[in-house]
Amino acid sequence: QVQLVESGGGLVQAGGSLRLSCAASGSISSIGHMGWYRQAPGKQRDMVASIGSGGTASYADSVKGRFTISRDNAKNTVYLQMNSLKPEDTAVYYCWMVITPTKILRRDYWGQGTQVTVSS
Repeated sequence: QVQLVESGGGLVQAGGSLRLSCAASGSISSIGHMGWYRQAPGKQRDMVASIGSGGTASYADSVKGRFTISRDNAKNTVYLQMNSLKPEDTAVYYCWMVITPTKILRRDYWGQGTQVTVSS
């Protein structure tokens, strides 16, 4: 059974920083793309950042220059460093990974979500 566990959300003032982490556990053969999505109340879930197995990253325009995604393949973990946070960054953040478990077909996995609230 593969699980993704997130940590690092919380309440921060505008201009502050937070670092999110998401670790995958279970019987894992390989992990491809990893990423972060977010969903604000009443809105759809949107991609924030993603990173390929080789380390190539992509970002939503709204977070470019402020957020940095990284991964530690040895720990099956993806990180999101969020700097210069704005109230509009307030949302539930979900990690996402494309995982091939042992003897099971590859599929998408999602974390449980962590709340990020930025006060003005």
